[in-house]
Amino acid sequence: MEISASGRLEVRITPDDVGKRVSVRRLGEPGAAPEKFTDTVGVLTSWDNGVLMITRRDGERVRIPQSALVAGKVVPAAPARRRGPAASYRELAHVAARAWRPVESERLGEWELRAAVDDVPRGPGRPGPAPGPRTGFTRRANSVLPLGDPGLPLDAALDAVRRWYGERGLPAYVQTATGAEGTQELLGAELERRGWTREVTAELWTAALAPVADRAGGADVALSRTVDEAWLARYRRTGVGEVALRVLGSRSPRTSGAESEGGPSVWFASVPGTTAGEPLAAIGRCAVDGRWAGFAAVEVDPGRRRQGLATEVMAALARRALDEGASAAWLQVETDNEAARALYAALGFTPHHAYHHYRAPSEPETPSGPGRP
Repeated sequence: MEISASGRLEVRITPDDVGKRVSVRRLGEPGAAPEKFTDTVGVLTSWDNGVLMITRRDGERVRIPQSALVAGKVVPAAPARRRGPAASYRELAHVAARAWRPVESERLGEWELRAAVDDVPRGPGRPGPAPGPRTGFTRRANSVLPLGDPGLPLDAALDAVRRWYGERGLPAYVQTATGAEGTQELLGAELERRGWTREVTAELWTAALAPVADRAGGADVALSRTVDEAWLARYRRTGVGEVALRVLGSRSPRTSGAESEGGPSVWFASVPGTTAGEPLAAIGRCAVDGRWAGFAAVEVDPGRRRQGLATEVMAALARRALDEGASAAWLQVETDNEAARALYAALGFTPHHAYHHYRAPSEPETPSGPGRP
């Protein structure tokens, strides 16, 4: 906390510090002992009508009455990382997006609109998507990645986003991140003010790659560039069709307003069942992109869990990634998946930042009237 020369705590933040990372101390919750204080660290996302809103690293928003402040100061944009490879949020966001390539993408300034659904005819005389909701393969490949200025005022940009996804029969999602330098706490706060709903929160974790590769054992892990029916049968996701195969293989998407780039090198791992004809015991996927190896789709037969198979799969993929020149690892894990988080922590992974998917509010019904069928 900020302490003056006289030894007293001071509040040294103002509404002009919105958008900066701050550390504040406030009086305890109502009914708490008078001497009890609560400390909060995060990005100051608003200061309106005597109330501060601070977004913590995990995306939680904390409302603090200005009258309850005891001390406060601006602090560095992100804490120093003591473990794992050094990386910026922007670098990891690009790498993660390339590992889950959409079928189609379009640029809106520095925002990337991404969709992974079957082709839909659009334009004059073309009907567009059939009525009813459609679901793209994974939110990661069907959401906006906002890495800067969309080139329009925010409301106009969000209108353009909703039109673009509406033409494809999809709900509009925007993916934001919190907890690292350059993340989008302010954008998340603006989306919530406009009625967008946060549906999913997960974290991106990083680690050195070599220690993962060293965790080898005796399991028979096969690696392939492609997936077969046995691999897909173990992959617990809905809607695994041609679109899903394109995303899993990370082929370059059709683009509009941007050059298409080559995708990462993708490998699939599988561990056979104990007898011939049994379903696969475990699977995994790794996308190698420069120095980064991204792990995903690590699934184990429920009857074979706690036998180290997930570790074996990741170790085999890590060794192949090392052969291709990678040195660092990343993965994404939901905040409530305690088993996976324990496994990844044991392999040396630590959280880098959190990310969140915001869904657009439902369109209000338009009243009928002249010219409005």
